[in-house]
Amino acid sequence: MKDAKIPQGQAELFINEEKARAFFEAKRWPDGPVCPHCGEVDNAYKLAGKTTRKGLYKCAGCREKFTVTMRSIFEDSHIPLHKWFYAIHLMCASKKGMSAHQFHRMSETFYGKKVSYRTAWFMFHRIRFAMSQHPLADKLFGIVEMDETYVGGKIRNRQPLAVKPGVRAQDRVNFYAKKAAVFSVLQRDGNVRSRHVERVTSENLKPMIDSMVAEDAHVMTDSSTVLFGALKGRRHDQVNHRNDEYVRRENGVCITTNGIEGFFATLKRGINGTYHHVGRSYLQQYLNEFDFRYNSRKVSDGERTALALEATNGKRMLLNKPIGPVN
Repeated sequence: MKDAKIPQGQAELFINEEKARAFFEAKRWPDGPVCPHCGEVDNAYKLAGKTTRKGLYKCAGCREKFTVTMRSIFEDSHIPLHKWFYAIHLMCASKKGMSAHQFHRMSETFYGKKVSYRTAWFMFHRIRFAMSQHPLADKLFGIVEMDETYVGGKIRNRQPLAVKPGVRAQDRVNFYAKKAAVFSVLQRDGNVRSRHVERVTSENLKPMIDSMVAEDAHVMTDSSTVLFGALKGRRHDQVNHRNDEYVRRENGVCITTNGIEGFFATLKRGINGTYHHVGRSYLQQYLNEFDFRYNSRKVSDGERTALALEATNGKRMLLNKPIGPVN
């Protein structure tokens, strides 16, 4: 899409299906309708009729029919485009995310009829799938901060410290046993990329780091021995959080991991406060969402919504496969 930007008076795109469709056509087809079947540009005409569905075109070359939503996350959706736009805008404008149940509740006030929770849930997962980064995106460079964190609920049943005489004490449950591990890499003043990993080990993290971080990057971490083992051969500085060291300067360079810690703070507030619970199999989808919002943090909500609309092109997710591929 060229000049991706939601225009002033954007509310009309959320309440008028025809204007929403016209806006999407203008942005996706700046040079005229593009046939998804044969690829011809501006060689199609619009069909009209009482029984013809809205926005239907017919290619004059291959004679196939198509709409602007084909080859996008909106394909085969019965939800009008203006409702899709509203859902995308809410997700992009909410720093800590927007739950599907909240959109389900708000839709009645905004449209007079509720979007079912099941539909809202799948809509939001399609949008998160669109927000996923290209697997061959450029590597992060310059000063790069990286760290791991754990998301998930607290241990509900506390183990008693005192035991009866003659009874063996239970093994202590690892604090992270019920939590899911997240590994993130952040280019200072740049983008962030997050991955859900089953186990935080040097063997698991090294291939991820090699695929996401340039060889000449200056890496900064905390005193984790796992990351130290995965970064052998790289320029690497550490801060020791156990000794209350969070920032120091060496040779004019600020050595800290406060940037990635700030991203984790937003991530955890969103998952704990907005979504409350995220299944392990869907965690990567939510990480895609938080990465996208962070990476577009320097633009307005309208521009961020337009970027999300641009990212819908060429992506599709089916209801029987609601989990998109890992970045």
